[in-house]
Amino acid sequence: MALHTIAILSPGDMGHGIGAALGRSGFDVTTCLAGRSARTQQLAQRGGFRMVPTLDELVVEADIVLSILVPAEAERVARAVARVISTQGVDTPFVDCNAIAPQTTQRIEKQIVNAGASFIDGSIIGPPPGRGLPPRLYVSGPGAHVLSALDGDEITVKVMGDRVGDASSIKMCYAALTKGTATLQVALLTAARALGVDEALTAELATSQENVLRQMHASIPALPANAHRWVGEMEEIAATFESVGAFAWVSSRGGSGLPFAGANRICARESGVG
Repeated sequence: MALHTIAILSPGDMGHGIGAALGRSGFDVTTCLAGRSARTQQLAQRGGFRMVPTLDELVVEADIVLSILVPAEAERVARAVARVISTQGVDTPFVDCNAIAPQTTQRIEKQIVNAGASFIDGSIIGPPPGRGLPPRLYVSGPGAHVLSALDGDEITVKVMGDRVGDASSIKMCYAALTKGTATLQVALLTAARALGVDEALTAELATSQENVLRQMHASIPALPANAHRWVGEMEEIAATFESVGAFAWVSSRGGSGLPFAGANRICARESGVG
């Protein structure tokens, strides 16, 4: 299967960077901006996307659809694409590249396959193209090898095999380390301040965990701007870990456990972002 026209939903922070890189590689990159914010429209224009007026036209014209969204939107958009696939009678492959739990991925797979198209599990690790090391696009599931055509200087494609869920799983484990660490740091500093021991804790970290303190000073300032996007991802990580019985205390349910998602909600609320 040759890939020429690649539809991306949606050209946000990561999506527009991926789309711009694919455009520079010679692909026809399209999107539908109906109902999208002014910022997203600006990002799409900056990324050189070709605008298509409706979702139906977008899916029908495309050789493949890449879903690159905040996790909370993944299933809603997949349902909308599945409706188009079913009503238009097309079999456009759908690639979910979102930071979601493998069980969420499997629900989306069922929707797309039942509608009449093939499904590929995907996940993106790393920053958007042009910000250092190229992002890695992990893909898995039947037919995942077709995404090898996107491999290049700005995007590295890693085909994991035929099992849907593998690409999502590696993202969940990786993000638990990166985003989870940053969130835990905010949570423990928030607790220390509330308990009145923040200065003492900082002094202790400077003595015994100097490298960790340096990392905290570098990463924490950026968290409020990202927190509104990370809430859903933390919940997906918790669901992933819970599904295999690993670290049950990470669970976001019942108001108990390590407050990964909760800390991000606090940051988002206090920063006014989202």
